[in-house]
Amino acid sequence: ANFAVNPLEWVPVPAGKLVLQTLRSHDQYNTTIYGLSDRYRGVEGGRRVVFVNPADIAAFGLTEGDRVDLVSEFTVGGETQERRAKDFRVVPYSTPVGNAAAYYPETNSLVALDHVAARSNTPVSKAVVIRLEPASAPHDLVSGSSWDE
Repeated sequence: ANFAVNPLEWVPVPAGKLVLQTLRSHDQYNTTIYGLSDRYRGVEGGRRVVFVNPADIAAFGLTEGDRVDLVSEFTVGGETQERRAKDFRVVPYSTPVGNAAAYYPETNSLVALDHVAARSNTPVSKAVVIRLEPASAPHDLVSGSSWDE
């Protein structure tokens, strides 16, 4: 067997921001969603959740169940652009401090089209730097997809 060790590229994370990884729920195959519950993580009745370490929740002055927008920033043509995914429910979870997680495709809007890995050209959906802001407006949820209905 041949083993190779490659250097890791660390994502710089400014204070007050988190690294977001996207993930699938239990009832999901690729981008096809079969249900609104995730028995792996104890989420019932909705997918617009962001999993955040309890220490980060406290540091940001948030509480469980708060509604937030996820906001990423990308520089395109020398201009900084914001991308926003609206109205996610904060869920305490044992993510590493400084990291958060949320389901895709709900968070696909946070990744700029040209933000891809150098060699594979794969969207960089596992290392998106975000900030959490109070929810600007309720998301237009499809009937039956909200945990509040």
